[in-house]
Amino acid sequence: MKEKIEIAIQILKNSRSLFILTGAGVSAESGIPTFRGKDGLWKNYSATDLATPEAFRRNPELVWEWYHWRQGIILNANPNPAHYAIVELEKRYKDFLLLTQNVDNLHQRAGSKNVLELHGNIFRARCLECNKIIHHQIEQKFNDSPHPNRLPKCSCGGLLRPDVVWFGELIPEGIWQRAMEFLSSADVAIICGTSGVVWPAAGIPEIAKNYGAKTIEINLEVTPISPLVDLSLPGKAGEILPEIVKNLPAP
Repeated sequence: MKEKIEIAIQILKNSRSLFILTGAGVSAESGIPTFRGKDGLWKNYSATDLATPEAFRRNPELVWEWYHWRQGIILNANPNPAHYAIVELEKRYKDFLLLTQNVDNLHQRAGSKNVLELHGNIFRARCLECNKIIHHQIEQKFNDSPHPNRLPKCSCGGLLRPDVVWFGELIPEGIWQRAMEFLSSADVAIICGTSGVVWPAAGIPEIAKNYGAKTIEINLEVTPISPLVDLSLPGKAGEILPEIVKNLPAP
């Protein structure tokens, strides 16, 4: 493992532009439950039952209760060493882009600046009438169900929905385009804490290689993208990334 980390350090030392993709595994190290993990159930509902347009049309109160519950968990969590290591990596590269599948805002709270959110942000809501996007979160940080019977409404009177990408919905075209434009000239791509099964993010390692970038995966387990990358580092992002950063030249 030490030898693999040394290889990653050398790759990064010889690179001028860095692209990073993060997934649920990074947030899991802060105690955020993952969709596909053992903690994926909520009141006997799975994420695939609740994170859909159909579920919201059928029972918006239930879906908002779930999102408010998730907001409470996130508000009680803190960025972990992986988040802070990514902040340090951003300081070391003039050309840097972080694309995250996570909706929890922890990268921004840690200090990351050049962030694109592929699946939206759980602390934003979008009006179904006027399409306005606003900041929206629960008032009581420790309350599991702060608004059990209240539906958030826009100033125009329209119903608000979480500004996230649900199953069956398209990702924001502009976000993906900006990410691909950067990736087309990146020297190295780090894929960190992602299952490698959610598209289109699952295609990033192959896209990066086709553009000529070196690819590094950091994950607790072997994933479908592990055979595709140049270097696969098994373990926690919160341990591996800080080890890499401390061996890179200071900004």
